[in-house]
Amino acid sequence: MDRPGVRSGSALLVVGIALATLAGRASAHVDYVTDAPTATRDAVEFAAEVLADPLNLALVAGGTVGVVALLAALFVTRPTVPDIEALRAALADYREYVPWMLRLSLGLPLVGAGFAGYLFSPAVPAEARVLQVGLGFLLLFGLATRAVAAAGLLTYLAALAFNPALVLAVEYVPGFVAIILLGSGRPSADHMLGVVAGSSGTYYGRIDPVRGVAERFAERIESHERYVATVLRVGVGLAFAYLGLVEKLANPSRAVQVVDRYDLTAVVPVDPGLWVLGAGLTEIGVGLLLVVGYYTRGAAAVAFTMLVLTLFGLPDDPVLAHITLFGMISAIFTLGGGPLSLDAWLSAAGDRDRDRDAVPSAD
Repeated sequence: MDRPGVRSGSALLVVGIALATLAGRASAHVDYVTDAPTATRDAVEFAAEVLADPLNLALVAGGTVGVVALLAALFVTRPTVPDIEALRAALADYREYVPWMLRLSLGLPLVGAGFAGYLFSPAVPAEARVLQVGLGFLLLFGLATRAVAAAGLLTYLAALAFNPALVLAVEYVPGFVAIILLGSGRPSADHMLGVVAGSSGTYYGRIDPVRGVAERFAERIESHERYVATVLRVGVGLAFAYLGLVEKLANPSRAVQVVDRYDLTAVVPVDPGLWVLGAGLTEIGVGLLLVVGYYTRGAAAVAFTMLVLTLFGLPDDPVLAHITLFGMISAIFTLGGGPLSLDAWLSAAGDRDRDRDAVPSAD
């Protein structure tokens, strides 16, 4: 048994859970649970004021250095943990359900947004019930899935051009793109209709108006399906980094409102400013790990834990608006880093090392 590997993997898990516990309840979309403050505070001055306290400085510096050192050590040692290897093998069997995960994670909040009276994000009130409920139900049913996802993507981008506040729901972009790449999967109406249309002698097969177009599109895009993991982790990673940088570190006045409103200092008795810095730095760190694809599943697990703590810690936070992130993070956890990730590069390097060691010496 690789004891150093087990210790390193366990340490990463413990650090991740500790960071998620500290930051989770302050990691919601700040704009969803607070009002615009009457006075704003300069971000640099706020950070300097918080870090002027020796205890706060020690906690921030110690936590940052500890996490960076651990990640660097894992990069050098590349430990093998049997439990993680077994988990990877189990998750490989779940890959066929990723399209269904994505359809649920976008379809449900779209239906909810339509009935709740906002456009994609609770920060943008709008009456778009027919549009969003229609898109959502079609995604849930898996009917004309790729076309519906493309329509949803164009709708979001067009709305974003006129209302920058929709950047709070930017996770819809990688979600829609991933569905376009993967299609509906199964169970879905598309799959059922495809089976009926492809069966000999069926009436529907004689009149199916889209079968040829759908098949040609699927053939052309098939080679790009492997980049779904890349699209998801980069998109979600940028969303987390944005929330940490713009909503927390660059907007401390509003972030402190969250800490005061929910009495978070009673949960972990530290300075309110440290809550804000901790939440912001943790979200940025998790986001960067997802973007580069380093220990992707571990970063996804920490992100998921933060969302769960937000769900239980902020009772009036619009949970429906976070379903998209819940589903996409679950898909990332299932798929791993995918191509163009540091995880993939390290795995390939490890395979090369093992192949080289397996070659008999000429002596």
